[in-house]
Amino acid sequence: MHALLLDGRSLTLDDVEDVCLRGRPVAVHPRAAAAVDRSRAVVEAILERGDTVYGVNTGFGHLAQVRVPPSDLARLQTNLVRSHAVGVGLPFDIPTTRGIQLLRANVLAAGHSGVRRLVLDRLVDLLNHGVHPWIPCQGSVGASGDLAPLAHLALVLLAEGRIHGEHGPEPTAPRTEALGLDPIELAPKEGLALINGTQAMTSLGALVVARARRLARTADAIGAMTVEAKLGSHRPFDARLHALRPHPGQIASAANLRRLLEGGTISASHAGCGKVQDAYSLRCMPQVHGAARSAIDHAAEVIGRELNAVTDNPTVFPEEDELLSGGNFHGQPIASVLDYLAIGMSELGSISERRIE
Repeated sequence: MHALLLDGRSLTLDDVEDVCLRGRPVAVHPRAAAAVDRSRAVVEAILERGDTVYGVNTGFGHLAQVRVPPSDLARLQTNLVRSHAVGVGLPFDIPTTRGIQLLRANVLAAGHSGVRRLVLDRLVDLLNHGVHPWIPCQGSVGASGDLAPLAHLALVLLAEGRIHGEHGPEPTAPRTEALGLDPIELAPKEGLALINGTQAMTSLGALVVARARRLARTADAIGAMTVEAKLGSHRPFDARLHALRPHPGQIASAANLRRLLEGGTISASHAGCGKVQDAYSLRCMPQVHGAARSAIDHAAEVIGRELNAVTDNPTVFPEEDELLSGGNFHGQPIASVLDYLAIGMSELGSISERRIE
């Protein structure tokens, strides 16, 4: 495959699948490289002027009012990463981990994070070389973004932490040394830029959406086979019925069921029979499967936007030579749609169980 060019603006769910599941290589778009340089120049200018700016030369959280002397700024960023790498539990699987790496690189490529190009290039190098951080799946606060998971990702840039090895976790340094990737000493703002965001939950969500789309199509196919096996009627899938209740997912599922059942001879067995209608689990498939499809589509829309969202704090605006503090790291938009998606997926299981019964 040719390399996927990251620019912080055009990443799609299909791109995520290509990189996470099929190993597509990535590269930084030249336009993005220039944007990264411009945003870093803003941070450097702040340091030169001696302005007090959160995340650049202050403490974090409750210590935001504490000014940090220039001699401690690099150590501040390193300590921030180390102190937040406190996740527990099993690691994210490799596809999800690749997604986290990809999405974090894509955020930096947007040119609003204030990092040096070296940091973005190193994230891309690790992904292309198959160096996958060992990121525990529990520990994200959500309301503060994915601080803990992303800190485990950032440790690998320092040649610290652990990565996925052939037989489990292994130290990062031997692998990166073998690849000639020297540890990075984080500059002001860079540690915060690496851990502020929603990339763990968004990676997980993007891959769940991909699997959910396949599951919805599979549910229609299995349901259609059940209609045939049970000598069921095709009439509940008539387009005229669904045009009167025009939910897009319902219409799509009914159309798919009609296509799958087209040309079969089973429906002829109903000529003159006394059967009035089939069980809900057969005739209500468009309504139930369709609602699940609508949940998937809504999740795909929200997560698709989040793939290219800038979730840093503070955020750099190079054109205005300004940094703004806000809350784009908050995970509520992703959390809400994933809960909604979970409901839709559980209903596909529920109606399937009823067909089996």
